[in-house]
Amino acid sequence: MDVRGSAVLWLFPMNRQNLAHTVRGSLVRLPPPYDGHYGVVPAAPPEGHVDLSGVLDRLVEASAAIERVGAIAREMHDPYLISRILVRQEAVSSSAIENTNSTLDELLTADDVLDQPDDQNRIASQVRQVRDYALLLDRLVPQAVEQGDAIFSLDLIRRLHAEVMRGDPDYEDVPGELRQIVVWIGGLGQISRSTWNPPPPDRVRACLDQTIDYLRNEGMQSMTQNLVVRMAIAHTHFEAVHPFRDGNGRVGRLLLPLMMAAGGAIPLYVSPFIDANKAAYYEALKRAQQRLEWYAIIGFIADAIVATADELDLTRAALTRLRGEWLGRRRFRRNAASTRALDLLPHYPILTVRRLAAILGVTFTQATQAVEQLVDVGILTERTGYARNRIFVANEVLAIVNRPFGRDPRETR
Repeated sequence: MDVRGSAVLWLFPMNRQNLAHTVRGSLVRLPPPYDGHYGVVPAAPPEGHVDLSGVLDRLVEASAAIERVGAIAREMHDPYLISRILVRQEAVSSSAIENTNSTLDELLTADDVLDQPDDQNRIASQVRQVRDYALLLDRLVPQAVEQGDAIFSLDLIRRLHAEVMRGDPDYEDVPGELRQIVVWIGGLGQISRSTWNPPPPDRVRACLDQTIDYLRNEGMQSMTQNLVVRMAIAHTHFEAVHPFRDGNGRVGRLLLPLMMAAGGAIPLYVSPFIDANKAAYYEALKRAQQRLEWYAIIGFIADAIVATADELDLTRAALTRLRGEWLGRRRFRRNAASTRALDLLPHYPILTVRRLAAILGVTFTQATQAVEQLVDVGILTERTGYARNRIFVANEVLAIVNRPFGRDPRETR
């Protein structure tokens, strides 16, 4: 089976000449009808020091970025850093890498529509899948903070897969069940041209157990490797094992923020960076998996963390400027529902009156008055044209949070 998606961007087929000597020694013949080919049984993730040639400075920058984000979060008691918007951006980008496409606008709209049983059929299948990804992070990040590295288990991995794949009507296995078939990456349907052959089905469970043991951080890696290094290695090893027929990329990227939360750091969601730099991502994975050049993927993850932290700073600054502009558009009474709504809109730029009333703890009438005031000054816009179940949008917020990764927010105005 050709596991397609963006993995076909890998440039060179998996042949012996491209593999490190140690990797060549781990080749095993695949079962029929693919017994003319070999799969890689990846060695357990390294627990000792790994080669950081040329990436040490980037690794130091990444560690500093994590500390900087943590300091800001401690200052902000309800920080945008952990906003639902960031989680949903992660879900949109991670799913897009696997060609499951939704927009942030669609996903935020679905949050309200799916709360209304009569309207659930209005949500497309792919939007549902992306929403499942986001809601899973909403639930699991707090658990990772509480449980630490002990959260990682086979049950967790299977749950991650089951949740993100349950809405895929084309998935041929039971979501959450380990694969029982041969898979390969790339090759456009031809295993002879594949870029990576994961282990045969009968080796998957043992290899995945090695990933989980490493994730639990109970070995030497807890003393010899920092969080960024462990994130890169764990992600790479999981993708090399490829324990499911499909959906491995999404599960592997889910592990990254969960590792940060379990390690005591504020989670940074790096899938938007990966989506914007897919060719470099796959090249780094290839070098780590085929050549055991761990520094390649470590450097990439370090860059992703630094760029994501910088993007977060730009977003927060832009939203702060926007709030200042809003305050100049009318006289807002302190503690009024409309005033309190201004702080809510960066987190809920698409919402209904009912949702606003529930979050603010006010009556439907009070929420309606607040929305009308915000519509009057152009902060909110009604998009449905309906008399009931109307949806309101803070378009200026969406322009900031939905911009392409790396673009200056001021270019969106």
